[in-house]
Amino acid sequence: MTQAKKLYIKTYGCQMNVYDSERMAEALGGQGYVETSSPEDADMILLNTCHIREKAAEKVYSELGRFKGLKAARPDLKIGVAGCVAQAEGEEIMRRQPMVDLVVGPQSYHRLPELEAKAGAGEKALDTDFPAEDKFDHLSARPKAKRGPTAFLTVQEGCDKFCAFCVVPYTRGAEVSRPVDRVLSEARDLVERGVREITLLGQNVNAWSGEDAKGRAIGLDGLIRELAKLPDLARIRYTTSHPNDVTDGLIAAHGEVDKLMPYLHLPVQSGSDRVLKAMNRSHTAESYLKLLERFRAARPDIALSGDFIVGFPGETDAEFEETLNVVDAVGYAQAFSFKYSARPGTPAAGMDGHVAKEVMDERLQRLQQHLNRDQYAFNQASVGRSCQVLVERKGKLAGQWLGKSPWLQSVFFEGEANIGDLVRVELAEAGPNSLRGRVLEAVAARAG
Repeated sequence: MTQAKKLYIKTYGCQMNVYDSERMAEALGGQGYVETSSPEDADMILLNTCHIREKAAEKVYSELGRFKGLKAARPDLKIGVAGCVAQAEGEEIMRRQPMVDLVVGPQSYHRLPELEAKAGAGEKALDTDFPAEDKFDHLSARPKAKRGPTAFLTVQEGCDKFCAFCVVPYTRGAEVSRPVDRVLSEARDLVERGVREITLLGQNVNAWSGEDAKGRAIGLDGLIRELAKLPDLARIRYTTSHPNDVTDGLIAAHGEVDKLMPYLHLPVQSGSDRVLKAMNRSHTAESYLKLLERFRAARPDIALSGDFIVGFPGETDAEFEETLNVVDAVGYAQAFSFKYSARPGTPAAGMDGHVAKEVMDERLQRLQQHLNRDQYAFNQASVGRSCQVLVERKGKLAGQWLGKSPWLQSVFFEGEANIGDLVRVELAEAGPNSLRGRVLEAVAARAG
């Protein structure tokens, strides 16, 4: 019997990279690889990289440096770099780190088996094309192994918005939507393997478009309605959205589709209209706030989340205060905030007026104080609510379970449960980052 080869994957960045890593592992599974949690045990090390944050490439080179000893001791160990840094750096990775055997961009990872074979024959393998074929068509079917109760499902890739600070259009390419039938097929497969909640992913997921079985054009709301028909799928979420691509149908779906969870991640980036224009964001602070009002009208209990960048080139103290005004007006349940970091090749990198690091540090700290305040307030306002919690894992204490509320809050409780159950609890006590629940009623894991 042939011994299985071992694959170690380290994933950086967003949920889409998590999804991509799963699919890369599956693609290499056909070549006899099984995953390992230790690079020391691996026959192949694969870094799935992200290019969004500052010094992303340098962090990858540093990580590769850690594996030099392993490669020297075992020359047959294959080392690969995938993802957005691979797309952006390409041959430079091979030049700077000759020990790297293969480099593959995020649109070409379906070609990993042939690249692995090429590397196994002693050749350098590089593929950072934007191929015409749909990579998902060329991936093998997912193995039928049992899955956890939640899963990501990529439905849209790429971006046509060209925000001045962002590398995604250059590393992921133009916006592309996966066809309805292929999304539904993958969703059915996930549900058959135990998944109860699916999060639809895309760089601009609400730009998704397709045709239903009758050939009618539908948007993301139509896809959500199709997915909601799957009997054993209990919950649907989606991320990340762009204000430009919000439709009346998507807003209405939040009030009409029970399985669509009351949670919306809609990045704003800044509260200053001048900064937004410089960022090449086509919305204004006012138009963004009006959109959120419409979502709240459709689903009054909706939890709101956003993204913020502080210290964009030219941002003044007064313009930063405008961002705080937006935060105070919204009351976010969750949010993500970052200091501006120049990405090579983006328009913002060449702009005048770069903000001093210490100023960005101070602004980020102030912003996070407001965001943390509002997250805690949202959790406190949830006390007394009853809701279903999807059990994701065991807690640290005996008989304790951890899961998510419909509003994506972490909830822990004690009682009888199994992973994948939906348990009705009363939210009894709030902390800044989680809530304690009291079991009211256990719900069967699934029908049948």
